[in-house]
Amino acid sequence: MAWWQGFDETRLLIAADPPVAGDGAGQLISLRHPKSGNTMCCVLVDGMLQELNWFRQSYSSWFLGDYVSEDGGIYTATRVDPVFVLLPIFEEARMKKGDDPGKYRPLDEIIFVDGYPGYQQLLSIAENSMQVVCEIKEIDSSKYFRLDDSKVLAWLYHKACQLKQTLSMLDSNYAAREEKHRLADAVSILGEYLKDEPWLKLLCDRLRIDLPEAPKKAPDAETLPTANESSPGIWNGSQSKSDNKVTTRAAGRQAKKIKLETGSHNIRDMFTRASSSKK
Repeated sequence: MAWWQGFDETRLLIAADPPVAGDGAGQLISLRHPKSGNTMCCVLVDGMLQELNWFRQSYSSWFLGDYVSEDGGIYTATRVDPVFVLLPIFEEARMKKGDDPGKYRPLDEIIFVDGYPGYQQLLSIAENSMQVVCEIKEIDSSKYFRLDDSKVLAWLYHKACQLKQTLSMLDSNYAAREEKHRLADAVSILGEYLKDEPWLKLLCDRLRIDLPEAPKKAPDAETLPTANESSPGIWNGSQSKSDNKVTTRAAGRQAKKIKLETGSHNIRDMFTRASSSKK
């Protein structure tokens, strides 16, 4: 069954084009967020991992051709490096104690996370992705992985420098800022996917900058429900309206009534008459 089957309503999704070599089939999976540890919803399309986010403002809809989508939320699927998602899993799996670098473990054992079967779907991309931050030993045609601190720090340093360069190319005024400030912005973005201890602190010490503050969440944003793991690939979008609704009105504050001008009509009545005339 395709990942989009099971949706009763049309919704707006902005996502990157799937690889040309693939078939474009995707699957919704639930993973642990590498920063907070909370459940996050992702889309895996032809080996490309994308984080699925949902933003919605009050009283909004979408005009899609001749159709009006009552759900005014916007879904975005942005590509994310699998190393960020797998880094906490590999950190726990090596069972490091003090100066002991930890244990080597097989890949299928590392990505087995209780309550998150979606990690099993990453088995095909985990080996190539984690080679850059792991030491690997091959015994009897079996590979064993162990996270390496120096490789992780080198990878994070490269990510920070690469992101700083990308941000500078987006705007000439931004590029004129001091390098230390641009580097701090890059680390702040990376910090959204890194725990403060140990990786974010080690990166800041390496770059000699202060630890960035936690980003503030938008007050009127709604969170995206997780994928339904009991039926992989299917997400019940209607659940978001009842279980994950966030109200922005202050407690005790009365809602303002909409005043209609004389002779004017509600836009909903216009669509009601149009739909009735077709019957």
